Amino acid sequence: MKEYRIGMVAAEFNYEVTSLMMERAKAEADFLGVKISKTIMVPGVFEIPMAAKRLLEMEDIDAVVTVGAVITGETKHDEVVVAQASRKIMDLGLEYDKPVGFGITGPGMTELQAMDRIEKGRDVIDAVVKMLQRLE
Repeated sequence: MKEYRIGMVAAEFNYEVTSLMMERAKAEADFLGVKISKTIMVPGVFEIPMAAKRLLEMEDIDAVVTVGAVITGETKHDEVVVAQASRKIMDLGLEYDKPVGFGITGPGMTELQAMDRIEKGRDVIDAVVKMLQRLE
């Protein structure tokens, strides 16, 4: 398999969850023989699109994965954050003609549910590698 170069953007918010998601992503990349060549940490999920755009602009990045966990609070803030970030992340993939994986969990989940979903870090690597292979 070609050694694809993947950029990763991860949210620091809910780091107890996102750090585990990142570990799963790195392990899966190693398993598949692809390289996470650059990682950008951002404060939260809302900031992911700007960093993803920066990575997508780089010629030595073939795809980008996003990692984050949006846990429900007392308001519907989680729904707004995920809706806006997911839309922009999808748009960036189309704009730059590179796969962008959506490894953000939520909205509407508790911290326990977020911990149950840390394998999304692995899944997002699988998704972008499949897209890279299928779009060659």
